[in-house]
Amino acid sequence: MQDFEKVYVEYLRDVYNFLLKLSGSQEIAEELTQSTFSIAFENMGKFRGTCKMSVWLCQIAKHEYFAYCRKQKYTAKAVREEPCGGSLEERFIDHEEQIRIHEILHVLPEPYKEVFTLRVMAELSYKDISRLFGKSESWARVTYYRAKCMIIERLEGSKEDGV
Repeated sequence: MQDFEKVYVEYLRDVYNFLLKLSGSQEIAEELTQSTFSIAFENMGKFRGTCKMSVWLCQIAKHEYFAYCRKQKYTAKAVREEPCGGSLEERFIDHEEQIRIHEILHVLPEPYKEVFTLRVMAELSYKDISRLFGKSESWARVTYYRAKCMIIERLEGSKEDGV
């Protein structure tokens, strides 16, 4: 219990700020921060230590946010950067295209899925992402770029397949 209290005190602000960037609402961020730590407390024994505690908590927070969005029928924020090979922003506007992007994102391998989500949904800087993963900013930029390219490739491939 004391270990969890230390985790709570140490990472509360990080999780809250992450959710605030995702949701754009203090109220939603506060609510989801509490549910994130509740889930983390229940699953603390399942934490394997293969990633940083902050990454694990933000992953839980991200899942809580998406669950909240599904319940509230919110749509995800539009992608803010020009991806390789086309405008992903325009695609995010179309609801069907949003669904396809989320489906592709769901099966994208790590760390691409996480880096893309942190950059696009949470609007974290490359510096923040690099700190979360304990890597360089250059690594964060390259990983994000590759994730965008993978998403676009799969989107184009699904169009060719008639999906």
